[in-house]
Amino acid sequence: MENGITPLWVAKDRTASLIDRAPWARVDDMPWRDIAGGKEMVIRGGYRHLEVWKCVPSSERHCLVSEGAGHCGAIHADWFVPALCLPERKPVLIEDLVLRSATGESVPVYVPSRGSGRAGRHMWVSAADRARWEEIVDEKTPLPTTPVEEDDDVITFAEQEIDRSCRAGEDSWSVSDARPLRDLAEPTGGFTLPRLPPQRPSASTRITPVERAAASAALGCPPWELGLCAGCTQMMRRYGPNAAMYCNVCRATLNGR
Repeated sequence: MENGITPLWVAKDRTASLIDRAPWARVDDMPWRDIAGGKEMVIRGGYRHLEVWKCVPSSERHCLVSEGAGHCGAIHADWFVPALCLPERKPVLIEDLVLRSATGESVPVYVPSRGSGRAGRHMWVSAADRARWEEIVDEKTPLPTTPVEEDDDVITFAEQEIDRSCRAGEDSWSVSDARPLRDLAEPTGGFTLPRLPPQRPSASTRITPVERAAASAALGCPPWELGLCAGCTQMMRRYGPNAAMYCNVCRATLNGR
């Protein structure tokens, strides 16, 4: 992280100590033959989607304020695993996440605890979801450079020989793993606000008066007929008589298909 590189830790155990210590993803514990054979490795935990809804009686989700006892009429935002989204989202594959993290389509987010007793959660999300979350909470929470210690954070490793003897039919007892479950599928980061904030234009779509006047003169049309191409977002004659949605370059590309 100090060198600007975002780590992606992959776990196969819901009690893995690295969960929520850094950007992570959990997959099934698959035999190496399945991996070598090209079997898809589905992400079971660590990737979430942002869902925003108005708390009204017709909403399919319960109120975060009253914990389902009523409806407050406010706007709620929460992060959900794909299986709990409405409608259900397709699971993400680990190879797709590796590619999207390199291209910037998927980004890591750290959501601090809001009264749940935990320090916070790391998750992978889409770049669009992170931008929307930052608009909603009006803050940018950077990834912590050092993990936040918690009461149940105990990293342990006991090297033991594998017991290959068959115990079928024997009267025996086993001790469950004492480590707590860290990969919890419940929603996280619940945030409530009276209304959605206005959408802020991105820096790439802001047009200054000087730019508008120059484009008006170059394109030979009034300033109020200017707009952005629906394909490449370049300035063009978007409104008025004989206007189009796409510039000439994008139209040629689309017609060529």
